[in-house]
Formats: sequence, structure tokens, C-alpha cells
Amino acid sequence: MPRVGVVGAAGKMGKTLVKMIQESPDLDLAAAVDLPGLQVIGQDAGIVAGIGEMGVSIADDLAQVVADIDVLIDFTIAVATEKNLEICHKAGTRMVIGTTGLSESQTARLDEISSSVPVVFASNYSIGVNATFQLVEMAAGIFGDTVDVEIIESHHRHKVDAPSGTALSLGEHVAKGLGRDLASVSRHGRHGLTGARDRETIGFHAVRGGEIVGEHTVMFIAGGERLEITHRAQSRANFAEGALRAAGWIVSQVPGRYDMLDVLGLAR
Repeated sequence: MPRVGVVGAAGKMGKTLVKMIQESPDLDLAAAVDLPGLQVIGQDAGIVAGIGEMGVSIADDLAQVVADIDVLIDFTIAVATEKNLEICHKAGTRMVIGTTGLSESQTARLDEISSSVPVVFASNYSIGVNATFQLVEMAAGIFGDTVDVEIIESHHRHKVDAPSGTALSLGEHVAKGLGRDLASVSRHGRHGLTGARDRETIGFHAVRGGEIVGEHTVMFIAGGERLEITHRAQSRANFAEGALRAAGWIVSQVPGRYDMLDVLGLAR
């Protein structure tokens, strides 16, 4: 049974992962890690997650427990993931990464490490979102240059990056369906005298507020009709379920960088 480690174990996503690993017949929680100085350090991860004692104390140093795990699940922030990558690379430990907002240099380093250690790196682990990726690419191919495309995403007030990684992935799939280069045609928000809309562009708009788990809508706007493809996450369990599926899958893979479409067998 794969031994799983969770970083950010005391956070909202971390607690959800701990709870769902406990409920899984196929995975074993072998390590839990969070930031040094937090009150939860040394406490049982199951108690912190509200599910009772599991026999795994929350550590404050991944390097001290990485030898105990087969795969690490990381839904933290870019600077933390950057450090965790190096620790797992040195130990030869597989990773499932859901962190968004990585810089170009951080992503390039992830690519380097994945040449020797298997890594799943996805902007979104929801099975529904990954179905949405396929749907928007198909719709873009059908409409072609006859529509304007706008992507609107909403998240909780604590999210630190915008647009979301999922919104950018949606843009990549739309651009692929249209045969365009996303970096060249992206437009992020509008303000002032922007002039008439260029049909070649793909617009992005970010909403932040409250405790919205995650909502994404891709609008295909023609002269006389509009198609909207929307995914709404109602809980973090969707993301955790996909991440655990990825963790079970990655332990039998050869080195490489994979995404959730690979895990689901949908990669083309």
C-alpha cells in the first residue's frame, strides 16, 4: 500500500486530504508536515483534521520524514513547493503537486526534476474540471474564429494568485482548439479606453471574495448566441479525491512530468 505524506496538513486542503486518506482502503498516511512554530506541530494529524487519532504526528521538517513515504501530496504555495521539490528529488520520492502560481524558473526546475523522479503536476485535480478541459477544447474547435472567448473565474478571498491555474489551463485548451498561442492572445481584465475587442484574443477575469471554493466559466460569444461551459466546486473533497487517485497512480510510473489527464487516461 503506497505510503503518503501531506504537506500543509493543518490547512483546509491538508485536513481534507488527511481525512480522505484515512477513509481510503488503498493508501496509508505515513507523514504529515506543516510550518515550524505552528501550534499543531507534534499533534496527531487525525485529531487536527477532526477524525480522531491516527498515530501520525505533524512534523515541521519534510526532510526528517521524507524517507518514510512513497509519494508526497503538496497543495501549498510556490515558495514552499520549490523547497519540497528539492527534498523529494534528493530522496527519490514521487510527488503530486496542486500548487498554482509557480514562476517560469520554478516550473523549469520541476521539469528538470521530473526527468529523474515521477511528478504529477496539475492546475486542478477535480475530475469534473478535467472533463471541462476536454469540452472547451472541443467547443473551440467547433466554433473556430466565429466567436469571442472570455474566461471568468471566482475563488475565496485568501487565494494569492490570479488568474487561477485552472483558468490558465482552460485558456490553453481553448487556444489549442483554436490553433492559437495563448501567451500571445491573452488579455487580463479591461480598464479605460481599450478599443474594440480583437476576436483573436482570449480574455481572463478574476473574482475574489468570501469562501468561494472555485468557479470557472468559459464563454463562447457569437453574434446571435452564447455558449457557456461552467464548473462549480462545492467542496475541496473533489480536488482531494483526484489527488489521491493521482498518488495511487504515480507510484507505478516511470520518471516524467504528468498531469491529471494522464492519470485519467485522457492524454492525447
